[in-house]
Amino acid sequence: MGRPKLTTIFTSNNHQRLPSSSDPTRQNLVDDKSDAPNDGFLSSVFGFLRRLKSGNKIDGGSRTEAEEKVYSWLYALAQSDKDLVFEYVRSTERGLSFTEAERRLKENGPNVPLDHSFPSWWHLLWNAFFHPFNIILIVLSVLSYITSDNPNGCIMLVLVFISVSLRFYQEYSSSKAAMKLSELVRCPIKVQRCAGRVVQTELTVQIDQRDVVTGDIVIFEPGDLFPGDVRLLSSKHLVVSQSSLTGESMTAEKTADIREDQSTPLLDLRNICFMGTNVVSGSGTGLVVSTGSKTYMSTMFSALGKKKPPDDFENGVRRISYVLIAVMLVVVTIIVVTDYFTSHALSESVLFGISVASALTPQMLPLIVNTSLAKGALSMAKDRCIVKSITAIRDMGSMDVLCIDKTGTLTMNRAIMINHLDSQGLPKEKVLRFVFLNSYFKTDQKYPLDDAILAYVYTNGYRFQPSKWSKIDEIPFDFIRRRVSVILETESYAEDRNHQLLKRFMVTKGALEEVMKVCSFIEHVDSGAISTLSSEDCQRILSMAEEVSNEGLRTIGVAIKRLKLQNSKGSMANDEAFESDMVFLGLVTFFDPPKDSAKQALWLLAEKGVTAKVLTGDSLSLAIRVCKEVGIKTTHVITGPELELLSQDAFHETVKRATVLARLTPTQKLRVVQSLQTVGKHVVGFLGDGVNDSLALDAANVGISVDSGVSVAKDFADIILLEKDLNVLVAGVEQGRLTFGNTMKYLKMSVIANVGSVVSLLIATLVLQFEPLTPKQLLTQNFLYSVGQIAIPWDKMEEDYVKTPQRWSRKGLPLFILWNGSVCTICDVATLVFLCFYYEATTLADNKFFHSAWFIEGLLMQTLIIHLIRTEKIPFIQEVASWPVICSTVVISAIGIAILYTPIGEVMGFVYLPLSYFGFLVVLFVGYFSVGQVVKRLYIFVYKRWL
Repeated sequence: MGRPKLTTIFTSNNHQRLPSSSDPTRQNLVDDKSDAPNDGFLSSVFGFLRRLKSGNKIDGGSRTEAEEKVYSWLYALAQSDKDLVFEYVRSTERGLSFTEAERRLKENGPNVPLDHSFPSWWHLLWNAFFHPFNIILIVLSVLSYITSDNPNGCIMLVLVFISVSLRFYQEYSSSKAAMKLSELVRCPIKVQRCAGRVVQTELTVQIDQRDVVTGDIVIFEPGDLFPGDVRLLSSKHLVVSQSSLTGESMTAEKTADIREDQSTPLLDLRNICFMGTNVVSGSGTGLVVSTGSKTYMSTMFSALGKKKPPDDFENGVRRISYVLIAVMLVVVTIIVVTDYFTSHALSESVLFGISVASALTPQMLPLIVNTSLAKGALSMAKDRCIVKSITAIRDMGSMDVLCIDKTGTLTMNRAIMINHLDSQGLPKEKVLRFVFLNSYFKTDQKYPLDDAILAYVYTNGYRFQPSKWSKIDEIPFDFIRRRVSVILETESYAEDRNHQLLKRFMVTKGALEEVMKVCSFIEHVDSGAISTLSSEDCQRILSMAEEVSNEGLRTIGVAIKRLKLQNSKGSMANDEAFESDMVFLGLVTFFDPPKDSAKQALWLLAEKGVTAKVLTGDSLSLAIRVCKEVGIKTTHVITGPELELLSQDAFHETVKRATVLARLTPTQKLRVVQSLQTVGKHVVGFLGDGVNDSLALDAANVGISVDSGVSVAKDFADIILLEKDLNVLVAGVEQGRLTFGNTMKYLKMSVIANVGSVVSLLIATLVLQFEPLTPKQLLTQNFLYSVGQIAIPWDKMEEDYVKTPQRWSRKGLPLFILWNGSVCTICDVATLVFLCFYYEATTLADNKFFHSAWFIEGLLMQTLIIHLIRTEKIPFIQEVASWPVICSTVVISAIGIAILYTPIGEVMGFVYLPLSYFGFLVVLFVGYFSVGQVVKRLYIFVYKRWL
């Protein structure tokens, strides 16, 4: 895979986790009865119960049973001779016959990486519909229609329709995202099949990837994708890209003529190629040993869509719905019975009970929640951030851990040149001159390193006069040699100005190990002396390169060779013999610099209580260097191979402390995210843009990708950044907390007001022996109050609130109701006492006056309560709501009072109220805000938070 040699120190212990015998592997995997078709419904039920019992338990760094089977199978094949491999998969050197291939295809099904059955649309619709909150509204709507209260029933059905439609759309869209994985390997494949009854003839045919079966012999060339896990049979200069599995941009050399052992990491096996990887250069043939759900890729992505953490907010709303149902059943039953015994009109009593139940239900919750989220999505869109799942905005406000990849997120994803060192590790201009000439004159293909070299020379004022050189020939770069050579000629060599002689040089640069392979000499730049390259020199140079690599820098080697004019005529592009007996000059170092904005963004995130963890497939040394540059602590670091060796408890403890986790596989990234969620109790965001990030993106509370990411990553992400800039996430976190805060304002305020109002209605009904409000008056009051809350999503939040992550608390809302709901009830009881004793409105003859007074007090109470609940400070004095909320309060209050003095009020049974009553209301609400503020301070003192 082209990893630095330093990483091999971790591979020696891997054998402790691998199976010791291949015989059980052959028995379990070649015959493979476990994946046979199940017995239908009963198997599905038992499977569901097993998953329910196991839950989301994370087993540390260990592999699952399915992964162990795949690992055992592939290691057994990598250790076996080719003849035995054919026997394992029941195939021949000629390939499968067409009949046998067709039989296997029918038996095992199409070759797709995920054996995943997507839920039907009606199943998703049922899940979206079957929610306690929806059931409450539907029952109340039906009862409203039965009692001829059609407008109220219609409003509640519309609210249900909006809620169900939004949830169904979101779940239906996300359920199809996993199907995009099949596009990774959907391409025509060349396979070798045999035909003929008497004399079998070998044929090369082209088939669809879905039709490839175990035992097929595939033929591949540059650009081809591997349709399954493949054991190589032959290879010629084969180089494979495994970035889809590892996330690393480096390539891996593969060869058929080798037998591996169990000390080699799985993805480093040189005679095994994996489904979803592709050929960069070279060619060969291979035997397909695993297809479909039995491939390594399938075990990686089999968890997609199954490990999403529960939504605390949705669960909290569900629990509140159950509480409201219980309260509704008790209170409404008492009110209906009490009203019936006094009025002896069953239909009127039932209608009044339905009105009370409607008043108890926060009917505008779906609209308020979705309006808040939609407003947040529009605000984030202005910051170049597209929100796919609007519920993710709320999770952004709760997020306290952000896992990010290094490349392109913290760094610029481009190289800059750092230094040019000789064999002693000292900066030397001669090394820079020749590496510059190589990059300047090469024409095959300009790589980012060439641009970095040229930029370094030009910006630092060097004058190497390339016009005095002319290019003769070039041996281009390839993935086997991993170096590029140019042949240059000059009339005046800088160190020999007294003679005008033609001098011809070969200048070579490339991977340090490959450059040193073609060097026989070494130049001591200080003295200009050339000596034989000894083993001590090689070891010193490699040690120096390792030290540089440990600092997070990338290195390439530079060498030259003086050519004789009479021996260097003609083309040398295909004559690699010229790349020999060269003189080693030194090495050049590069670095992928961090973004200027990354350090500031990480500081702002940390200030807001979000901890950053780097999860990368790159080397540990490079990750540490970048993290130091951007201010991420590197006192606790770990690598993927080290995580594999940890016990369950040690794994969770290590993940909790580590800030840098390098050389991680996609499965390990998933387990890190799940450990933080389940054991650490964190709300986790994950920022990734590759196929290898899909598992973690799917499992994270907030999956974040970028517009330039691969389609699979974007499908599983909840949020798409149009720019790879962490500052966009800072704005998203603030918007998420603003959305969460406004939603909690409405939920807490509405539940407190509704519960307090219903309890007051119960008390007044028991005391007065008649209805405090008629059903029509109660529904009108509830409607006006609900309309007034539509402005809440446009309210502002205090600065202190958005500085810390905000999460739903299971005990928070019930305790909040107990503390604050009683204040509303006390004010209502005070109004009841005032009306009974001051105005003596206790008889049925005075019910119109009582209805009018109770209507105004209840409406103003429910309208003004938002100003007390929305802030920790003193309302209207230390903190004032946004102008939309202020306007809403004034308008709704004015409409409520004005109704009494209009023909509408006369139709509804209202009468004029004396001015003295409004004076009482002023005193009442001053007292309400005073007592409420005292209760608020006590609550904050005890529980250390408000909303």
